Amino acid sequence: MKHLKTIVTICVMVLTLASCNSNKSDNSSETLAVFQCPMQCEEEITYSEPGSCPVCKMDLQAVENQNSKEVEDEGISEESIFNLTSKWHTEEDEEIQLEDLKGKTLVMVMIYTSCKAACPRLVADMRHIESQLPKSNIENLRFVLVSIDPKTDTPERLKAFAIENMMDDKQWTFLQGTESSVQEFANVLAVKYKKISPIDFSHSNIISVFNPKGELIHQQEGLGVDNKETVEIIIQQT
Repeated sequence: MKHLKTIVTICVMVLTLASCNSNKSDNSSETLAVFQCPMQCEEEITYSEPGSCPVCKMDLQAVENQNSKEVEDEGISEESIFNLTSKWHTEEDEEIQLEDLKGKTLVMVMIYTSCKAACPRLVADMRHIESQLPKSNIENLRFVLVSIDPKTDTPERLKAFAIENMMDDKQWTFLQGTESSVQEFANVLAVKYKKISPIDFSHSNIISVFNPKGELIHQQEGLGVDNKETVEIIIQQT
């Protein structure tokens, strides 16, 4: 009888310990959820419970805790252009999303093919940047030219433009979107453009560099400017 009581006592202890360990595991899992202001008003400050930001009053959003086992580098940050879900057509008439460009350093510029003033110089700047890069870096790069005149710049026209300007190698990509997707993307790049005649636009002259996760890391503004810094940054990324 004593042996039976001893066995029962041991069983109860084992079940109790197992229950405690299970609760600890569950609690540990819950601590992975933290909350932060979507505008990051308080920079890196986070909260353990949902609520509103004491600064801007916006609802706090759940974010990953640094203790999470997920690899952050494989995710897409809030600053990434890969969050944009718009669809685009390449010069080969392939439909893509910007996220399809993930994994390569992106050098991007907004132009239109009928431009006779600034755009040819922007194209020349893009080719000049490419010419200064080691060939070993080119395979990790994508030069992307986005048309601000999607009605005129069809995939066929973009393809002809690429061939004419010797920009039809695999590292070059031309994109045609919709008027709304082009405007959305221009806002991200802080590029301003305006139609001033049936065939002409005024626009900013900006070349932008994105890291392989789609985050803006550098912009070069102007025409024919010294692009040494741009080239150095691209090399660092590739």
